[in-house]
Amino acid sequence: MKRSVAAIIGLVLAALAALTFVGAPAAAATPVAASTPFCAIRWGSLAKSAAGMSTAPLTGVRAGPHACFDRVVLTVAGPVSGYSVRYVTQVRDQGRGAVVPLRGGARLEVVARVPANNVTTGAATFSPANPAALVNVSQFRTLRQVAYGGSFEGVTTIGVGVRARLPFRVFVLTGPGSTARLVIDVAHSW
Repeated sequence: MKRSVAAIIGLVLAALAALTFVGAPAAAATPVAASTPFCAIRWGSLAKSAAGMSTAPLTGVRAGPHACFDRVVLTVAGPVSGYSVRYVTQVRDQGRGAVVPLRGGARLEVVARVPANNVTTGAATFSPANPAALVNVSQFRTLRQVAYGGSFEGVTTIGVGVRARLPFRVFVLTGPGSTARLVIDVAHSW
């Protein structure tokens, strides 16, 4: 007795429907709260770096909280090719070597291989009003402080005080226009 594929599929579907109505246990889906983000972060906490130097100057630093991480963004008036981001026991000021005091249980040293001044004129392109607190992170889950560590010979340091040694990632975004942004995301948890 030959049966067509369509007939067999129809029989299987009818049997499944019958089991559902007879009282066979149905798989219950556990609803996920709309406000609960999926934070399967697998970044790690080891140093991240890229080779290169840029003459495009740093023009700003900002930060923002996200559902699974806190973000620090360095804005540069041109391409960003070189950086080093790592956990250290102390962040040191560029040029002098003085310790940059940071709140939190861990310290991220962000070294951008970009100047904080116009290389042609020498005019400062980044001169924060309060070097110890570049942005207000008082309501962030992970960041405790973002401080300026100075700029010397085309290398600029930013210190990031973090709640604990947590995973982070680093990447560069280009645009808008000729600008670029060095982005550091620090996870809220492992």
